[in-house]
Amino acid sequence: MKKTLLLISLVFCTLLTQAQTGRTFIVKNSTDGLSELHVSLPRFPSGKAIVACPGGAYGGLSFDKEGTDWAPFFNERGIAYCTLKYRLPNGHPDVPVTDACHAIKLVRDSAEAWKINPYDVGIMGFSAGGHLAATVSTQAPFESRPDFSILFYPVISIDERLGHQGSTRRFLGEQKNDPVMIKRYSAERHVDHFSTPPALLLLSNDDRVVPPVSNAIAYYTAMRKAGNECTMHIYPSGDHGWGYASWFKHHEQMLADLDYWLKNHRAQPKQEAVRVACLGNSITRGSCINMASIHGYPAQLQKLLGNSYRVRNFGMPGYTMLRQGDFPYMSSKA
Repeated sequence: MKKTLLLISLVFCTLLTQAQTGRTFIVKNSTDGLSELHVSLPRFPSGKAIVACPGGAYGGLSFDKEGTDWAPFFNERGIAYCTLKYRLPNGHPDVPVTDACHAIKLVRDSAEAWKINPYDVGIMGFSAGGHLAATVSTQAPFESRPDFSILFYPVISIDERLGHQGSTRRFLGEQKNDPVMIKRYSAERHVDHFSTPPALLLLSNDDRVVPPVSNAIAYYTAMRKAGNECTMHIYPSGDHGWGYASWFKHHEQMLADLDYWLKNHRAQPKQEAVRVACLGNSITRGSCINMASIHGYPAQLQKLLGNSYRVRNFGMPGYTMLRQGDFPYMSSKA
């Protein structure tokens, strides 16, 4: 009797999960066809989408527990989920970065057909895939910059003394000791207020593969200094590489934390939202305000105007509108 009930329960759960997924398909993501996007669209879309980058130390891809196994979790929440099969670098870092950038743009370009809000497309990465996700979050061109990041036990620094030796050597190849390349691909060095999206970091305190202090915590610190939204959960144990594995002691807690963040993370405005750019210097930037991204006047303006508007802070301390001035605004990154 118990076995029969258990079997019925498992069948019911399987059918319930399948009911939340509308359709699945594979899209080619590179001209040579070697990069693919495995897409799983929810039956009841919320408009949010995620591109997932599995880990594997840039020598392979953990495509199940750090990729496709997550699809039901996100589809149940109305989130379109796309697992990225990116090409391995083999010493050419631009290869996987190009694949990840193209994947974000592909999802945005498909927004109408896939029922996705192009302003609510995030990236998720695990370990070396976390490095790829963080790199895209801090350095991709505007059309490929994600709206939020979810980073699991990520490699952040590509310096092999601080990050993960194997990932660095496969990613940079013969350039692994080049200080210019190390700086270029160490994500914590490129966090800025204007274009680095909000992030959620999840990791284990006893990670022996990727040191938490010089990686995930370094990224959180850079985000905090920039005044950007960033949340971090550090679990007591679990080491490295747990992904969606049920053997991870804190699996249920981790899913609850992720679910809470997704529910409470401010959804991006509608596609037709009126765009408001706040220009100015230190007052606009909120230089003397702790966490200006939450408490500064542009952030308060967003709350007042609501989801039909998209307010961005482009304040630059010390800059002026005079083209002939010492610091002309028009020549700044903002």
